[in-house]
Amino acid sequence: MVLFVVVSVFYMVTLVGNTTIILLFHLDPHLRTPMYFFLTNLSILDLCFTTSSIPQMLVNLWGPDKTISYLGCAVQLYIFLGLAAAECVLLLVMAFDRYVAVYQPLHYAAIMHPQLCHKLAFLVWASGIFGTLVQSPTTMKLPFCHHHQLDGFVCEVPALIRLACGDTHINELQISVIGAVFLMGPILLILISYGHIAKAVLAIQSREGRSKAFRTCSSHLAIFFLYYCSATAVYIQPRSHFSQERGKFLTLFYTVVTPTLNPLIYTLRNKDMKEALQKLFGRDRTSSVE
Repeated sequence: MVLFVVVSVFYMVTLVGNTTIILLFHLDPHLRTPMYFFLTNLSILDLCFTTSSIPQMLVNLWGPDKTISYLGCAVQLYIFLGLAAAECVLLLVMAFDRYVAVYQPLHYAAIMHPQLCHKLAFLVWASGIFGTLVQSPTTMKLPFCHHHQLDGFVCEVPALIRLACGDTHINELQISVIGAVFLMGPILLILISYGHIAKAVLAIQSREGRSKAFRTCSSHLAIFFLYYCSATAVYIQPRSHFSQERGKFLTLFYTVVTPTLNPLIYTLRNKDMKEALQKLFGRDRTSSVE
């Protein structure tokens, strides 16, 4: 019951926080920039990502029945894995956006034009579909043992592989390849981009300019470490050394905690977001007085 209350609170904060970011992007013209366009996509992803798993998780935490149907598990796996893969690619795209903003500030508007932003957003969602269509069907075709229990909060690949009775070497190889493409690859590229950003920031002469550049990138870096560290710990390490309990709670972390922290990090540390919130609430107070 304690876990039910904690997850419920985090889920409500996730819904309110990410919905607020989406509304602010559409209501405030000053936020119609590539950075906030991708942030809005992140909020949409987080809303869908948490809703694909947390309601079923809350049902199982609340009542005596701790089961999920085969069809329900399959649907959850397809959606959950696809959105997780899409978020990996989106964080890479956001790192590229920050790289251009800091390293090529004079050409930023010309490079990050709306057409490119929409193409990158399409790439993000298409990558998620590709990732789940590669991994999910072979996982759900495994011979599952009736006497085994799915010991986890979510129907995800590592937990389902442990549930199988037959040979899982192909599935383990597949998850390693998918992990390399959607986790290790983006991590390497993001670190390279931030290496170049660090050089550009250190080359800025004014202290105010360095501080502004640091604020621009620190929020994304915080989200990058929160999401990738927990997801990598679950999906990259070999199955033979996979700690079941640790993996289960790491999954709970990047499923429940990280989507809650994303909007908080961006709204509390971002000047434009705070000003947009003040305008929105000020407008509401003015309307109520009138």
